[in-house]
Amino acid sequence: MKFGIFYEHSVQKPWNRKSELRAYHQALEQIELADELGFDQVWEVEHHFLEEYSHSSAPEVFLAAAAARTKRIHIGQGIAVCLPPMNHPARIAERAAALDLISNGRLEFGTGRSATWAEVGGFGIDPDNTKEMWDEVIRAIPRMWTEEEFEWNGKYFKMPPRNILPKPIQDPHPPMWVAVSSPETAVQAAERGIGMLGVTLGTPADYKRLVADYRRIIKNCDPVGKFVNNQVNAASWLYCGETEAEAREVGGAAAFNFFRTAAHLVGLGGIYPSNAYTAQANATALLSQAEIFSLREGFPVGTPDQIIENLRYWDEVGVERVCCMINFDQQIPQKKVLASLERFAKYVMPAFADDRPDKSRDTSKGGPEAPPMPG
Repeated sequence: MKFGIFYEHSVQKPWNRKSELRAYHQALEQIELADELGFDQVWEVEHHFLEEYSHSSAPEVFLAAAAARTKRIHIGQGIAVCLPPMNHPARIAERAAALDLISNGRLEFGTGRSATWAEVGGFGIDPDNTKEMWDEVIRAIPRMWTEEEFEWNGKYFKMPPRNILPKPIQDPHPPMWVAVSSPETAVQAAERGIGMLGVTLGTPADYKRLVADYRRIIKNCDPVGKFVNNQVNAASWLYCGETEAEAREVGGAAAFNFFRTAAHLVGLGGIYPSNAYTAQANATALLSQAEIFSLREGFPVGTPDQIIENLRYWDEVGVERVCCMINFDQQIPQKKVLASLERFAKYVMPAFADDRPDKSRDTSKGGPEAPPMPG
């Protein structure tokens, strides 16, 4: 089992001119260290208008900076919002290909469609159409990456013949993923042969059925890209402390504040009667710190030994990777965040060392081939 990190760039009020500056630059320092320590993926979300929860509206810019500072860690665009009124598909393909070039073939391409009224309504998008929009766009982008003359006459966007440039360096193209927070989307990921990018900070029990359905269905998928990316990422929260008390006080408090902020988001499913959004508003319950720690299975906050025990549950579910949030609005001092990453890499990662091949890189099954680093 492997490990990654991911970012929302949360910035709580009251703000000052340096609040967002600090969030971005401290994250870059963390990613540099994670690359050195052996974390294999970093993901950055795309959100719009979500005050405090996420100030990450231009992930490609941030990820380009991360790519330039690192050598091995894969750069996860997680996610590109694949809705033409928000992001034209050709622009999505161009920016992603540029990221693949900047990172020298380390891009992991995540897709999705947004789940809040602030974002979808802010761009004047009909929620009923977002699922169909996403499906159309993810079928077009692999063709943009691999065809010299691309033409499209779809329901939600049209293009005359054009060569979409640049092309990604990975051959045939970067691995594709979709953000999964419901059983329905897990099935749709499998049917399309793309990776299941878990974005719900749940427990292994929450993921177990989703992973089982995904594995069963993907065996007979009709891939939208040129190969099948049969991988599952789970999402959680990480703080590796010197003692259990310190982990609870420092990491637990930051996790609580993240859940508190997430609980105030207005999900589309709760205010708009649409088959495209079945989840209810405010799906993330406001948990107390005691309730958070009652979710012991799979929750990697504690001492190294406690974290190893909890991560075993994820290993049993069969995920390839657990990607973790490591801070909320810089509430954990930067020195402690870096020390937590170092402690995790030294004491926890060796317990999950695995020689199994990365399924997104299995070139014998048509997976992407990354180039050698330029000399």
